[in-house]
Amino acid sequence: SSGINAEYGDGVFTFTGSMTISEFSHAIKKSPNQIITYFLKKGKMFNINHILEEEQIAELCLDLGIEFNKETTINAQNFMDHIEIGTSGSNNTQSRAPIITIMGHVDHGKTTLIDKIRNSNVASQEAGGITQHTGAYQVEYKNKKITFLDTPGHEAFTAMRARGAKLTDIVILVVAADDGVKPQTKEAIDHARAANVPIIVFINKMDKHGANPDQVISGLASVDLVLEEWGGETPSIKGSALTGAGIDDLFEVINLQAGILGLSADEERYPFGTVVESRIDKGKGVVAVVIVENGTLLSRDFVVAGSNYGKIRTLLSTNQEPIKKALPGMPAIITGLNYAPKPGDKFFGFHDEKFAKQLAKEKAKLDKIEELKKRKQLKVKDGVKIYNIIVKADFQGTSEAVKHTLNKIENEESHINIISSSVGAITKSDILLAEASNATIFAFNSKPSQEIKKMSEDKKIEIKNYKIIYKMIEDVKKILKNMEAPKYESKVVGFAQIQKIIFFSKVGNIAGCVVESGFASNKGKIRLIRGKEVIHEGELDSLQKGPNQVKKVKNGEEFGCHIKKFNKINVG
Repeated sequence: SSGINAEYGDGVFTFTGSMTISEFSHAIKKSPNQIITYFLKKGKMFNINHILEEEQIAELCLDLGIEFNKETTINAQNFMDHIEIGTSGSNNTQSRAPIITIMGHVDHGKTTLIDKIRNSNVASQEAGGITQHTGAYQVEYKNKKITFLDTPGHEAFTAMRARGAKLTDIVILVVAADDGVKPQTKEAIDHARAANVPIIVFINKMDKHGANPDQVISGLASVDLVLEEWGGETPSIKGSALTGAGIDDLFEVINLQAGILGLSADEERYPFGTVVESRIDKGKGVVAVVIVENGTLLSRDFVVAGSNYGKIRTLLSTNQEPIKKALPGMPAIITGLNYAPKPGDKFFGFHDEKFAKQLAKEKAKLDKIEELKKRKQLKVKDGVKIYNIIVKADFQGTSEAVKHTLNKIENEESHINIISSSVGAITKSDILLAEASNATIFAFNSKPSQEIKKMSEDKKIEIKNYKIIYKMIEDVKKILKNMEAPKYESKVVGFAQIQKIIFFSKVGNIAGCVVESGFASNKGKIRLIRGKEVIHEGELDSLQKGPNQVKKVKNGEEFGCHIKKFNKINVG
């Protein structure tokens, strides 16, 4: 089974997702050729195995006069996507710890800030501080817990988002006061915006000689990130990761922002959350770092993570201490899974091993089918098709010029959306951002390495290379043009007058006509005019000259015809 259900009864077609033309025509008991012809008239050549998207199925149903109903089937593959946090109607809904990701340009002090926060109160609980990297940890400030994700670079952030993990609640953007806005600063902003996550700016290295926070603030404003002190909406803190200055202020702003976001969870539910990282340890087997988003994870639970499962053997805090349970917003280390899940995979906890095992098995099967069906799709917003682009160029000036030029190209039905524009070689981060945002990479004098080429092929990301700007513009215009639905103009090709009406019981009223100018053609579109009023618009379904069916009759010739599904005709 493909996981798609469809049934047609009582004139209503009910379906659960995309399906092939073959599956659709079989379900509604129509010929596949009828469906293929429908799209051919719209300038689209599809074969019987073409996968129809939900919008196309709805469009066909409307054209065929079939009522339709789209339903969501919850199965082993998608049930985690349909879980709503904190809406069980119980009284157990409580605020949960916010989940924070720290991002920023290399050498701007991101790692120092992470270490400083980490050692501020977590490490005091154990001698010598934390030595082992765990990918996530939790601190407490004014009796409120804050969870930090320690993911290596922006790539991991986007890789997780590409896998559907909406784990981060707030992004902390670290910018050095003595260095200002740099390419990776810009990249971090792009990633956070693409994920629709609020940003808090930490202006670091304020203790250094040459610190110039105003330069940072104006630099951020130039990339449309306006701080509160300049009348914008983005909060900021000035401080030093090295001395610890401003860290308490940062915690204060995080708690304030978390309050605005109203993050809540229900501790009484079955637990679910996201895998942050996993590895295979020789002695322990699979070790996974997870963050619980809702419910309470118990040390005896059976866990399904991605399409893997297992019984929790050990449940540890990120300080490596054994714990009996992990609450919402809390990171934990688990062992006992049968295989290492991927970062960004969702997990769910159960008390029943049989059910967990069956669910994991079923999910693995459905994932495989979904992977085969995955195709690049265009986003449609307010009826306008959006074509997402990532721009890479050799120089900043070129990058800005390309971005500026591409932004001007649009038509009524489709727009360009530039997700990111930056300088240098195409990186893994760019590929992951393209995957997460369903974008095409436009590279100007910036050829990809073999490794990047392979990665883009594996993830089916298109990279277009250019050396001349106008060639790039030409191609984008062509792409947008192809995204438009074909436009048909009506053109009058002839006039004819009805001189006689002959009735046939099997067909209806046949019009005996004469062509007064131009010509008439079989299957041609017609307007029936009485006096000065258009009575009917339709098409001919037969055209005869004497006893023979013909394709065309010319000026002055007599012919017989029948108007499709219309019989109310008069002489004259």
